[in-house]
Amino acid sequence: MVLKLYTDPDVGGGPAIVGLTLVEKHVPYEHVPVNIDAKEHKTPEYMAKHPFGQVPMIDDDGFIVYESRAICRYILEKYPNQGPELLPKGLKERTLVEQAAAVEYATFTPALLPVLKEVRPKRLRGEPVDQAVLDEALKELSAKLDVYEVILSKQKFLAGDEFSFADLCHYAYAPLLLTIGGIDIMTSKGPNVTRWWNELISRPTWVKLKEEGFKSTVS
Repeated sequence: MVLKLYTDPDVGGGPAIVGLTLVEKHVPYEHVPVNIDAKEHKTPEYMAKHPFGQVPMIDDDGFIVYESRAICRYILEKYPNQGPELLPKGLKERTLVEQAAAVEYATFTPALLPVLKEVRPKRLRGEPVDQAVLDEALKELSAKLDVYEVILSKQKFLAGDEFSFADLCHYAYAPLLLTIGGIDIMTSKGPNVTRWWNELISRPTWVKLKEEGFKSTVS
């Protein structure tokens, strides 16, 4: 049976990195739309598979996995010889990727989310943001990007000179800073962060996913 990806249609958050992983690794999948507004993710049938009632979730021939980064790792481990090697086999190389991925999850994203929390709902409702709150959140995110600038001055990507799972994880929320928040901090911090981020958002697989959305690759 073909892998099934359960998620809402929006290419953002955890579903974005799962969809991108599937595209990068050339894995056929069936997109099963989940209507969040209709609370389809809170139905007894859905929650029998995902007890927290969230998206994304995959069903790989009866094997259920939720939490986006766990799903991505599962796909990368199952299909190591398809597409780019986003999780290296070598111990040291793999450790550097996991280190950078941990930084994204535990340091970068916690600094980014308060920015989105302040701007996203208010911009959608046409309300003014609290500039003091936003400035404080941006100051924290800026400090993390200053460290990224140092790291990226020594190598092309966050875990070395090859695009990896650690870079891929940043597609979850960082693109929303500009598309939803109108905040261009990712290309205004320093030349190395700018170079890195421009390369990420122009990556053909990402451009394709953004243009086409989650598209079943099987009939």
